[in-house]
Amino acid sequence: MELYNILIESSRRVDDADSSLASKKQIANMDTTPADTNVQIAPPKHVAIIMDGNGRWAVERGLARSEGHKRGADSVQRAVEFCVDKGIEYLTLYCFSSENWKRPQEELSALMFLLEQFMIVKRDTLIENNIRLRVLGRRDGIPESALKEMDKTIEATAHCTGLTLQLAINYGSRAEIVDACRALAQQVKDGALQPEDIDENLIACNLYTAGAPDPDLLIRTANEMRISNYLLWQISYAEIWVTPVLWPDFDKSTFQQAIDDFNRRTRKYGGLK
Repeated sequence: MELYNILIESSRRVDDADSSLASKKQIANMDTTPADTNVQIAPPKHVAIIMDGNGRWAVERGLARSEGHKRGADSVQRAVEFCVDKGIEYLTLYCFSSENWKRPQEELSALMFLLEQFMIVKRDTLIENNIRLRVLGRRDGIPESALKEMDKTIEATAHCTGLTLQLAINYGSRAEIVDACRALAQQVKDGALQPEDIDENLIACNLYTAGAPDPDLLIRTANEMRISNYLLWQISYAEIWVTPVLWPDFDKSTFQQAIDDFNRRTRKYGGLK
């Protein structure tokens, strides 16, 4: 509870942070491209997001990095609401990579606490809004208490038929592919599968994302031009959209800009049309 009180107290200080800095960042991140009234609002079926910039957002305001993650959770809520409103069927969020264990212990503790609290606090909201939760990644290293609440929420929302919210936690795409290869190798070893029967579809069926369509649109915030070991197999033909907006400032209007840009593009899948 001491960590919880620290996070709450830190949150209260946000309103006293340098408002001029926030205003300047908002102006700098603003897309000045005139709105295209001819764009057809046809949302992608699956959107994946690399949520970057939480720590940077906090540091710029003289706050603990954990406060940036807490504010980032508010952006998750907005993104989920947007997807429900627009009829997007799948939303996959890069919450915590397998490389993020290199972060300071204080930050890791805050992240694990926020994860556990999300699973507890948002469980009923997910059910009420018909949202199914899936978690992608390895369970190693995640606190037992967080895993317990995670499993409860996954089970409680398994019957939901609306938006599928996939949280990539302790996730690494290379590790995902390794795990799929191991599963297939075991089937071959057991005599249940012949090597020549392994194809792209079978590999996809053994990934963490099995059963979900590949992302149509990949969004990355904070102007970073990297994939960062995220859904390497699945984003082969995804449209990529990068914004300078830091994740805590990512709102529904920014999300709409990404959708509008997506709808302006022509997806050829290697062909001419």
